[in-house]
Amino acid sequence: MRKSLFAIGLLAGVYSVQAQNVLLHVDNAATTYVSKGTLVYSGGGLQMKGTGAVENHGNFMVSGASTDSFKTIDNSNVDKTEANGGSNFVNKLNEPTAYGTPGVSNSYTYGQLYISGIPQTNITGIVDQELTAANHGSYQQIGLPFYDKTASTLSTELGKTFTNVRGSKNDILSWNNATVVSQNFPVYSKLGVTNPGNAYYMLGGQGLDLTTTKTIKGRPLTDQGSSVLLTNAGANVNFGATGNNMNQYNEKYYSYLQDGWDAPSGAWTGTYGKNIYQFANPFMTNLDLSKIAFAESGAGDGNNLTTIRGVRVDVVNVATTSGGTGSTSYKFITFAGGEPIGDVEYTMVRPMGTFVVKLDNNSATGANATLNVGNLRRFNYTPRTDGTDYSVTAAKNSAKAGTVKQLGVIGLDGTGKEVARTYYVVYPDGTTGHSATAKSQVSAVSANVIGTFEEAPNGGYDNNYTGQYWLYINEANETNFKGKNIKLVNYDLNKVKSYKFEVRENGTLVNTGTHALSSGTGFYYKAPNGTAQQAKQGDVVAVAGAEYDLYYGEPNNTNVLAVEKPVATPSRTMVVYNPEITNYIVRFDPKWKKADIEVYDMSGKLVISKKAVDASRDFVIELDSSIKNSYIVKIVSDKGETVNTKILK
Repeated sequence: MRKSLFAIGLLAGVYSVQAQNVLLHVDNAATTYVSKGTLVYSGGGLQMKGTGAVENHGNFMVSGASTDSFKTIDNSNVDKTEANGGSNFVNKLNEPTAYGTPGVSNSYTYGQLYISGIPQTNITGIVDQELTAANHGSYQQIGLPFYDKTASTLSTELGKTFTNVRGSKNDILSWNNATVVSQNFPVYSKLGVTNPGNAYYMLGGQGLDLTTTKTIKGRPLTDQGSSVLLTNAGANVNFGATGNNMNQYNEKYYSYLQDGWDAPSGAWTGTYGKNIYQFANPFMTNLDLSKIAFAESGAGDGNNLTTIRGVRVDVVNVATTSGGTGSTSYKFITFAGGEPIGDVEYTMVRPMGTFVVKLDNNSATGANATLNVGNLRRFNYTPRTDGTDYSVTAAKNSAKAGTVKQLGVIGLDGTGKEVARTYYVVYPDGTTGHSATAKSQVSAVSANVIGTFEEAPNGGYDNNYTGQYWLYINEANETNFKGKNIKLVNYDLNKVKSYKFEVRENGTLVNTGTHALSSGTGFYYKAPNGTAQQAKQGDVVAVAGAEYDLYYGEPNNTNVLAVEKPVATPSRTMVVYNPEITNYIVRFDPKWKKADIEVYDMSGKLVISKKAVDASRDFVIELDSSIKNSYIVKIVSDKGETVNTKILK
């Protein structure tokens, strides 16, 4: 039986029109105002006539069947088009300047529209979607949840002219997961027609400013057929030994392809760059990605990506150099036992937001490799907690053994502003030390000035991997690594003045001041020449030096003797690729003052020689990107400490 539920007061001019296959009708000149936090539900379509309008600051849910419709019509009962439509249904921003706040309820809210069960041919209504967002740089990563909308109409709506000139930063691109390339999307093409389940686009960023409110209008996409099979991304692409092969546009893969999940195991080896799927939110409702890696009991969202490595979100600082486009700033969520870890507050993807999924391999089939995007919709602004069944207005099997414990270390500057962060995660099935089975780890990039290093089995640095395993998310087994230390290093003591601790269990923040988790054990930290202290949720401590120790479980005397006996500490100087400049940099050990740098090609020829380089800032290794070669980098400190490493190009 159809029903219509109104959680607001009397709505003038709203009534049932059964003969027109819509249950809810807003008549000419009537305005329906949906306030923030309100839910309006219609169980049989929606129609707006003439100047009749819905101003939506809250949540509007329209469900129906194959005979129902979502329509905007003129006073002659003719369907409006994008050219003569608009302002009948408007999703409004409530706090338009708060777009930079992730996953925090009531900090950045907006009208959301949920349409379910109505086929695309019956969704002819025009919706005005308000938008603000951070400017990404050379290309804006964006979801465009519209059907049969001509791309050129974005020029007027966004205040700049888009063209078909590739690389002009005025062009529009769409991502092809199979061929691992951003393809030209001509301005005369229609959005949402050939690939409606994705809606992922890249808009040339020259002259584009989304920090002030813009309005994009069009027909919403249906949720029919919104399940996407994740198979064979990059499977048939040969990137070249060092990413030096070119795509169809003569762009080298290394100039734009970034894989933080496989980078610790070696760039351009194994599955590096493969099994990566770039998506955007195709709906006007939030998406909740927090449960996609686990088969929920009861009324779950139906997703269970068994081979998922993680998710990348919030891409900013996008730069185009040497023919390719990449980013130096993004957030990572990985999964441990199905639980999200890392930047879990970003598991909510807003309307017009984008996200990237990385799978471990292509072995999963059917439901285990299918992402049902339609079932991820959620009006709330934070992820579902354990025990909450799936519904758009609203988990998982609580019998699963063990929990995932996460310590976030947030670097703050002298004013208390966040400038860096890193994570340490433990769980029963976590992997200690260097291993190909460590599926929750993500490498750090040049923008990360704090991070941890791969740990030796008994704690401390693993000397074999100090130059390669610079980590944004680090994992260990909570049993065999209990009470042992990983090394947290701060490469910019002038910028990072204090650490704030963020403690989560199964992705959920614990209460302020909490140390002991459900296991009765918690995280600890130790400053240079200090003693182990409890890391409590929300605590802020002043930075006392470049190198700290982090522990899960209080270190005992045996462990302290094992990991802190007088042995030579490996240098923390390393060579890191910086995609913003498409070149490598030397990041120096914070203890170094000066250094000599020599770079040799594989024939032994000296190609770069620099003396007495200032070690207080990164040094750019200026190599010719047009030359395919490998290099040996020798770095010697003013105290005689030597670091040798290899660059593969």
